[in-house]
Amino acid sequence: MGKFLGNLLWLLLGGILIAGIYYIVGLVMCITFIGIPFGVQLFKLGTYALWPFGHELVDKPNEPGCLSIVMNLIWILLGWWEIALIHLTFGLLLSITIVGIPWGLQHFKMAIGSIFPFGKEIR
Repeated sequence: MGKFLGNLLWLLLGGILIAGIYYIVGLVMCITFIGIPFGVQLFKLGTYALWPFGHELVDKPNEPGCLSIVMNLIWILLGWWEIALIHLTFGLLLSITIVGIPWGLQHFKMAIGSIFPFGKEIR
């Protein structure tokens, strides 16, 4: 029940907005063939942003591999590290109060997942 309530509050207090932004930008990235891998990662992050309590982003089997390392490097060089910085900022702001700590921790987990999304899966 705790995970359900945490996820419900997450959605109502901005999680749906975060997921929507991930999905919209992911659709824009999928317009070109070159952007499709990045769009897929944004869809993965959007799905994780919808229901983060009780789920985690973990390395896929046999990861990180050469391709995922190169793609994560390109991801960072193209400026997607800003997503992680936003999640880090919100995590710090939410962790100021005891009540906000669980949501702050979710933002910290999302920051790590959004800086190195390639080679990860939601479990």
